[in-house]
Amino acid sequence: MTRESDQDDGASIENEASSGLDTLLIGIDAGCIPVFDRLSDADLIPTIDRLCADGVRAPLESQIPPWTPSAWPSIYTGVNPGQHGVVGFVGYDGYDYHVSSNEDVREHTIWDLLDRHGRSSVIVNAPVTHPPDEFDGAVIPGFLGPEDPPCHPTGVLEDVREVIGDYRVYPNYTRDDETVSDDEKIAEYLNLVEMRGDAFRYLVDEFDPDFGFLQFQKTDTVFHEFEGEQSKVDAVYERTDEQIAKTLEACDPDRVFLVSDHGMGPYEGYEFRLNEFLRDEGYIETMTGGKGMPSWTPMRRRLREGEDVETWEPGATARAASIAAQFGVTATRIREALERVGLADIAIKYAPGGVSRTANEQVDFAESTAYLRARTELGVRINLEGRDPNGVVPPSRYEPLREELIDALEDVETPDGEPIFETVAPREEYFHGDCVEETVDIVTIPADFEHALTEQLGGDGYFGPAEPWNHKLDGIFAATGAGIDDEATIDRAHLYDVAPTVLAAMGIPHSDRMDGDVVPVVDPVEPVSYPDYSETESVDRPGTDEDVTERLADLGYMD
Repeated sequence: MTRESDQDDGASIENEASSGLDTLLIGIDAGCIPVFDRLSDADLIPTIDRLCADGVRAPLESQIPPWTPSAWPSIYTGVNPGQHGVVGFVGYDGYDYHVSSNEDVREHTIWDLLDRHGRSSVIVNAPVTHPPDEFDGAVIPGFLGPEDPPCHPTGVLEDVREVIGDYRVYPNYTRDDETVSDDEKIAEYLNLVEMRGDAFRYLVDEFDPDFGFLQFQKTDTVFHEFEGEQSKVDAVYERTDEQIAKTLEACDPDRVFLVSDHGMGPYEGYEFRLNEFLRDEGYIETMTGGKGMPSWTPMRRRLREGEDVETWEPGATARAASIAAQFGVTATRIREALERVGLADIAIKYAPGGVSRTANEQVDFAESTAYLRARTELGVRINLEGRDPNGVVPPSRYEPLREELIDALEDVETPDGEPIFETVAPREEYFHGDCVEETVDIVTIPADFEHALTEQLGGDGYFGPAEPWNHKLDGIFAATGAGIDDEATIDRAHLYDVAPTVLAAMGIPHSDRMDGDVVPVVDPVEPVSYPDYSETESVDRPGTDEDVTERLADLGYMD
C-alpha cells in the first residue's frame, strides 16, 4: 500500500532523484567471518571481499534464538522477537501451531517506513514475507511461504518467470530423495541462487526503486544438508558471489550493506534431550496419539508443492498409528519387531511423514508443567494458568517455578562433566514488547553454541550426537559506498542495528521502538514515533489457505 509521506512524524524527507539504486541490502543467510575468510583465501568470493575491503566489516551479533524465521524479521524491523512476534518456525495458537508468516510480524518493516516517506523498495526472497505487504514497489516472498507464493503487485511472479525462464522458492526435490544425486542437488542449489539474482535485477529495472533487499538462503542450507562438505559450500558461495557482482553492475547502488542473520560453524558437542530431562524431573506428562510436536518435514513437502501451509494434521495413516498407539502398538515397538527380521530401515524409509511421531510417546502440552516446544526456540515454556488454554501453573507459582527450573537446568552437565548451558535466564533478559507472551519463559543457551537441543522424547539417556554443522551467534555486517565512513572502527554490531542504520543512511528516521542503534558508520538520524503497528495495519494481505497442509523440513531445523 502506497502512502503519502507522513507530515506529523517529526521529519520531512525530500525524495532525491538517483541514476541507480540508492541503497542495496544483501542478505547472506549464515554468512560469517570464519566462513568468508576461508573462502577468501581460496579466492572464491572476490566481490564480497571487495565490499568488505572497500568499506567496514565487523561481526554482527545475532539474537536469541539465532535462527532464520525469527532473526530476519528482527533485521528488517529492528526489534526483538518479543516485539515483532515471530519466535520460530511455527507460531502457537494455544497448544496448536501454525507455520510462521508475515501475518505474525507485528512491527513496521524497513520498506514500510520507507513507503511512509515516499521511497520505493524491491524485496526478493526475504524470509517470512508471505503473504506480502502492499507498498510502493515489489516483493517476491521467500522461505516459509509456499511455492508459487502470492506476490506484490499481483502478477509480478508470472512476469518474472516469463522474462527469466523460471522462478522457484524451494528445490525441485526432497532431501530424502535418494534418486537425486548430490551433483544434481547442488546444481539445483546453484540454479536457485541464480534465480534470486535474475529476479531482483529484473524487478529493479522495472520498478526503479530507492531501496533493494536481495536475500540468499542456500548459503545456510548447504551446511545442513551436506554437513558442511567443503566443495559444496564452495560452489554455493562462489555462485552467490557471482550473482552479487552482476547485481552491483546492473543496479549501480550508491551504497551497499551486507548482513547475515547468524553465523555457521562445526558443532563438537552433544544434542540434549531437554524434554526427557524435564519428564524425569516431574514437569512433563506424556501421551500417545495426536499431532505431537511441530514437524518441519511433512509441512515442507506441501510448501514445495505450492500449497499455503498453516499447520500440520496427521493423515489417515498417521491417525491409524495414533489409535494403535493408545493400545500399546507404538512405532518403537514395531521397529523392535522389524529389527529382528531386518526390515526396520526399509519400513522407516517408506513410512509416511509424521507417522513415527504420531504413534510414539509425546509431550502432553495441556497436562504438563513446563516443556521445550521446539528446539530452535532455545527455551522452556511454562504452562501458565490464565495464559495457556489449560494452564496448570497458577500465577502465584510462576516465579518460584522459574527459579526452580533455572536452578535445575544450570546444574545439567554433559557426559564430559561440563555445563550444557552457558546461560539459563528469565525471558525478560532477552525479550520485551507486546508479543512477549509468545516467547519462552526461560531462555537456555547452549555453551559456546557447541551443543544442540531436541524436543523429542526417548533415546538412550539425555545425550546424543549433535548435527556436525549448525548456527553460531556471530554473523557479519559490512557497509560501503556513499555516506559510509570507511575509516570508522567498530568492534561489532547487533542484529537490531541493521534497520536503523539502513534507514539513517537514506536520511530516514527510524522508529523509537527499535531496539537497535545506528551503527557509527553513517551519520545518525534521530528516531521518531511512528504509529503503533496495530493502529496502522490497513495493509491488505492475502489470506492464507484454510486447508490443513503438511510440508516443511528439508533444513533439519525441527525434528
